[in-house]
Amino acid sequence: MNKPTRLFDFPRYQLATKPLDVMMTMPNYGNRVTYSTAQFVEEMDAVSRGLIALGMQAEDKVALISHNNRCEWNIMDHGIMQAGGIDVPIYPTMTEEDYKYILTHSESKYCFVSNEELYNKVMAVKADCPALEEVFTFEDVKGARHWSEVAKAGSDAQQAELNARRDAVDPAQLATIIYTSGTTGLPKGVMLSHNNVASNVLVAEPRVPAVDPNMDYRVLSFLPVCHIFERMLHYLYMYMGAQIHFGESLETIKDDLNHTQPIMFTAVPRLLEKFYDGIVAKGRSAGGVKAAIFNWAVNVALEWEPNKGGLYQVKLNLARKLVFGKVKEALGLSGIEAVASGSAALQPRLARFFNGAGITVLEGYGLTETSPVVSVNTTNGDNMLRIGSVGKLADGVSVKIADDGEILVQGPNVMMGYYKDPEKTAEVLKDGWFHTGDIGVIEDGFLRITDRKKEIFKTSGGKYVAPTLLENALKASLFIEQVMVVGENRKHPAALVVPDAVTLEEWCKRHDHTFPGLDGIANDAVIRERLEKEVAELMAPFAKWEQVKKVHFLPAPLSIEGGELTPTLKLKRKPIMTKYAEAIEGMYA
Repeated sequence: MNKPTRLFDFPRYQLATKPLDVMMTMPNYGNRVTYSTAQFVEEMDAVSRGLIALGMQAEDKVALISHNNRCEWNIMDHGIMQAGGIDVPIYPTMTEEDYKYILTHSESKYCFVSNEELYNKVMAVKADCPALEEVFTFEDVKGARHWSEVAKAGSDAQQAELNARRDAVDPAQLATIIYTSGTTGLPKGVMLSHNNVASNVLVAEPRVPAVDPNMDYRVLSFLPVCHIFERMLHYLYMYMGAQIHFGESLETIKDDLNHTQPIMFTAVPRLLEKFYDGIVAKGRSAGGVKAAIFNWAVNVALEWEPNKGGLYQVKLNLARKLVFGKVKEALGLSGIEAVASGSAALQPRLARFFNGAGITVLEGYGLTETSPVVSVNTTNGDNMLRIGSVGKLADGVSVKIADDGEILVQGPNVMMGYYKDPEKTAEVLKDGWFHTGDIGVIEDGFLRITDRKKEIFKTSGGKYVAPTLLENALKASLFIEQVMVVGENRKHPAALVVPDAVTLEEWCKRHDHTFPGLDGIANDAVIRERLEKEVAELMAPFAKWEQVKKVHFLPAPLSIEGGELTPTLKLKRKPIMTKYAEAIEGMYA
């Protein structure tokens, strides 16, 4: 079979080249559900026939919303597209108002949701969505239509129509509209063609670690599949012939890792930060000689560089044998070959630690608008991984740096535009180049991101400040869990900080001091002094006008539920500044 050119070609390609007994599997609350490649293709054909029988026309929109990654979502994804439809994935964490806007703006005809909570959210706005005809659920929900009704609605009578529609789909046609969660304003509908994403899959494949073809290539998937990063990788896994194991949720990740024993999975930096904090807290809590050996091993890992040999390699091998081998086994990562990190900047400290520990982290860069991969580090080949960079460009993708430092991208992966929004499309697509809004440089072929164009601010003294650089520096501290730097039109930068409760509580025990909880830190002079000293030390390498001079400690972590983080755990700066306006004013009083 020829290489896939349309997204629904990927399961058929696997069926023709490397059919699996376990193509896709999910825990399903203890009642595990598994599909072989043959079963998956059979089921996606059935839902395609059913959609046609229900009245779905070519180019109709169908929305998909799930609280976790699951087999049904993927079956519907392929079934919709091969029947000529366009799917609209929606983040489960979006508000009802966002649902109403997206379902109305996209003119979605059907909507499939995973559970009762999401069903109720959609039904609450259904009357305000004129195009929306039916809502189906993946789980059994009282009073709701189950997704299995769709497959049952079709029959052999629709097969000829399905074949005709499938054959008529051109790779250049619109496949999906992905509404970005966004950090400000209304969501924008990114239009991606089959070729946008399929071409990205094919150029990403050589960057993924290869394994013995006689081994099961198991991957764990738990990042939101409505995000293009995880979704593109699902198609890539199908192309590679990898078994896709879905996690139950972020809360069950340790159990899911141990069950799957994956060769690869994807993560965002925030998750890797939590892994690191947990590993370090547990290692240091052992006390005595064990803690001393652990600290030595961590320091060895933090010196990691690609191809660093000699005496360092001897020390690294010893550290892995004494400490990190046990850590990997406890996490279910004994067979791990790679963790792909994306969505936000990864601290170099974390990249060194995990690579040094024998957990290869491959940081990449991309956007929804670029399907998503622009560049990625890899261990395949010489001089293809550099700490602090997001790797070398994917084949066929071009990048140039504008005069103001903005990264511009050109290639088959660049979106068709924003749905029903020619003005915003024209703002970012100019002369064949997509303007990313990110600032960066290319050094020896490696792309390095330095900041977000819209986030750079100017102090009242006229100095430009890149907040991401300062935030990454501050997050190097074990005492700091989350941080956002502010200071536009102010005399100096300041920061909203969420301290790390676990680290601070352990520090308090060692210093015979009562831990007051996060909400009590602002009034605890001893802890404030320690944290402010930490901030001052981390800011020392920066120019005086860049340094964070004031800190406000937040009483609770920033969260998706609180409206402060996007579903991919990026800071929503404007909502945070609005929520904590009084605290910010207090730092400058």
